[in-house]
Amino acid sequence: MAIKRHSKVLSDIGMSSMTDLVFLLLIFFLITSTLVNPNALKLLLPKSTGQVSAKATVSVSIKDWHQDDLYTYHINGNETPVPFSQVEDELVTLLQSEEEPTFSIYADESVPVKEVVAVMNIAKRNHYKVILATSPE
Repeated sequence: MAIKRHSKVLSDIGMSSMTDLVFLLLIFFLITSTLVNPNALKLLLPKSTGQVSAKATVSVSIKDWHQDDLYTYHINGNETPVPFSQVEDELVTLLQSEEEPTFSIYADESVPVKEVVAVMNIAKRNHYKVILATSPE
């Protein structure tokens, strides 16, 4: 008794489900990439109700180590500190090609105002716009 199959098994793979999967992965990675925090240093920012919608391309972080007036300056969230004497040169290098050069200052809430004003003076000398980063209340 010979049993024969009347239907053949198709070896085609449906591509529509594959394209759906690719688009879902694309959307997932686009959403998660916007949630990445560019500032890698852990800072306690002062609270504020006013928020600025402008985006700065460069950031200067001022970290307070709570010992012997030790403050370190970090450009773009880099963990290696930059001496204050080199902060201006780094900013000029990074912002020279910008149409409207703007940088943001991320300072611990325990950093004295004179340290923040010193960085703001760099912006004034070079005609840069400054955004002082705060945490929303």
